[in-house]
Amino acid sequence: MNSPPLSTINHPIIRHIADMANQAAIRDTASYNAGLRKFHIFCDVFSIPESDRLPASFELLHSFVLWAVTDLEPVDPLLSAGGSSASFEPVSVGVARKYLSAVQAWHIAQGWPPPLSDSHHERTNWSLRGLENLQADRHKPPRPPISIAMLTALKATLILSDPFDACVWAIASCAFFGMMRLSEVSVTSRSVFNPSKHLTRSHAFFGYDLQNTPYARLDLPAAKTAQAGEIQSVFLTEQGDLCPLTALRNLATVVPALADDPLFSWRDSRGDIHPIVRVRALERINLILRAWGWGTPFGHSFRIGGASFYLAKKVDPEIIRIAGRWKSLAYETYIRTFEQISSQHLANATSS
Repeated sequence: MNSPPLSTINHPIIRHIADMANQAAIRDTASYNAGLRKFHIFCDVFSIPESDRLPASFELLHSFVLWAVTDLEPVDPLLSAGGSSASFEPVSVGVARKYLSAVQAWHIAQGWPPPLSDSHHERTNWSLRGLENLQADRHKPPRPPISIAMLTALKATLILSDPFDACVWAIASCAFFGMMRLSEVSVTSRSVFNPSKHLTRSHAFFGYDLQNTPYARLDLPAAKTAQAGEIQSVFLTEQGDLCPLTALRNLATVVPALADDPLFSWRDSRGDIHPIVRVRALERINLILRAWGWGTPFGHSFRIGGASFYLAKKVDPEIIRIAGRWKSLAYETYIRTFEQISSQHLANATSS
């Protein structure tokens, strides 16, 4: 780690006051932590050494925001021709600017001068405006939610004794009933798996609640809405023929693994274990759903599907919010799910 230049006189009292001021200056710790987490993911994906991250160059930070916003099309020639291993998890331009502010604040808090000059900001803003225009030109509609019928079709089609299919079914069932993000059950590429950031076999626990009902708990070592070092837990319960607990036990039988191996993993023909890569899992899921008549170019949302299911069962929205780890009642999310259940509440109102 590089050492910053002194910004105060070298006296312990003054340095202590400066440290307290640094800590108090960061008010929005959630945005700060999210921005730093995204920055380090970018650096890991592109193999940026630790010594180049702090202080970061303009070139590195410009590249970071370009990557953070870019949503490459599957038919992009760079992806189709080169077999690129670079992963993209695009956010909006506004969020990317917050990420950049977080990295700047990190530099200042660590004793470094702001890494970007006014001319640097002008250049990054120019690029972000261009990417924002591209986003507007090819806006994707919200992904429709996975339904119980779709989940049933997936299970009926997947071969649960096959290592890859067993893993796909486990992530589908857990993501739906646990209202999990796909980024929490899969990785963008094999090389980025990290036991300190992704679920391993040691992060899964089975137990019984006060009513002696079985459940499973998945302790996420890192999550989108978690503070640095905070563990968020996903609780899964029995769900009949589509049960995520049964799916996890089946995965453990078909794909035995060590404690530090990926929780959602499969074995190839040589017996080597691999984390499930998101794009490969989605290819398998979308192929099945299209065969059953549910084709869509953008895929389906397991997280919103799970929320729709629980709302349809009249589960209290506050319970759904807590179980799904939403920070608020997520108005837009529930508007999206309401389409799936509106008839249960509003149909035939004139006949009563």
